[in-house]
Amino acid sequence: MTTLATTRAADALLSQFAAVRSLSVSLADPLSDADASAQSMPDASPAKWHLAHTSWFFETFVLAGRPGYRLFDDRFNYLFNSYYEAVGARHARDRRGLITRPSLDDVLAYRRHVDAGIERAWDSLDAATRTLIELGLNHEQQHQELLLTDILDLFAANPIEPALFPSAAAVPAASRGDIWTAHAGGIHRIGHDGNGFHFDCEGPAHDVLVRPFALADRLVSNADWAAFIADGGYADSALWLSDGWAWVQKQAIAAPLRWQHGDDGWTSFTLSGRRPVDSAAPVTHISFYEADAFASWAGARLPTEAEWEVAAAGQDAAAGNQLDRSGPAHPIGSAGLFGDCWQWTASAFLPYPGFRPAEGAVGEYNGKFMNGQMVLKGASCATPRGSSRASVRNFFYPHMRWQFSGLRLAKDA
Repeated sequence: MTTLATTRAADALLSQFAAVRSLSVSLADPLSDADASAQSMPDASPAKWHLAHTSWFFETFVLAGRPGYRLFDDRFNYLFNSYYEAVGARHARDRRGLITRPSLDDVLAYRRHVDAGIERAWDSLDAATRTLIELGLNHEQQHQELLLTDILDLFAANPIEPALFPSAAAVPAASRGDIWTAHAGGIHRIGHDGNGFHFDCEGPAHDVLVRPFALADRLVSNADWAAFIADGGYADSALWLSDGWAWVQKQAIAAPLRWQHGDDGWTSFTLSGRRPVDSAAPVTHISFYEADAFASWAGARLPTEAEWEVAAAGQDAAAGNQLDRSGPAHPIGSAGLFGDCWQWTASAFLPYPGFRPAEGAVGEYNGKFMNGQMVLKGASCATPRGSSRASVRNFFYPHMRWQFSGLRLAKDA
């Protein structure tokens, strides 16, 4: 017999399911035109694919094989599997943008079919299956952020540079120097303690030795970055890691992604079209290589993920400039460690002591990516509010910069 508390928790999870699924469609609604676009997208994926893939997750890991459930289309397992080797073969990531069928209407019908299946099965689901649903909802919130960053990538490839959202009102912010907050060294506990939802890579919680350090109380701004460019930062090999310098030269990198310089100064392509660069706003769409080179130029360094998490202790992870609803998403320079942009750290994405992947196909969620990638902390203006935690470990390869990625400086105390 279920307790009242268990029933209430199940009801809350079902309400969360409806809310998350509805927001995904709301975010994708103005993106409908993008679904007709066909082009190669090496890192990003089209909006229609995200809508289908998040439903595929629930169908594959929750509904498939349950008595009375009928697969919507057995071809979708090949089209919308992301990277789960245990589930079967899949369409190549860099060719997802070439999928012109199924149509958007078909994908929305697929979502309704899966949602109805979840609702019909709800009362018969055991605790382990509802845990999978909770993972699926947090997975979908990750894809809500990708809906925005990936459509920005797609629209930026269009020569006419269309705007997704109307231009948002500017938020005044004073440009100022760094204020450093000192943090004591010693033994600190980081990682998720296991209470409440977390992704597997966030744990286990463990002790780390941290030397005394100081962290800047603001993100590096566009004005700071323009000064780095003007001082020849992209042309000074002494500032760059070897791989970063090779990347800069091979790719002819001379500014953050989508920046252009003209008679009126720097502009950047945004979700609201091409706009003048806001000097006071945090710099975004930079790689780990660029972040590290800037830190060297500034006489500082990147924080480790342990330092960042120690500094974030006691802060409100739901604060700052994060996504609340469909609409413009852009960095504004809010206070605190959360929001505006993901922050590169100096730490490689590696397993914590005692980490073990989950059994079965869902064990492929994070563990198999713990190689060659760097950790980012915090949250961005496109991160759904409420899904961020101090222990969250975002991760990308060092050259990637299509996400809202920026940096905050650190130094030894």
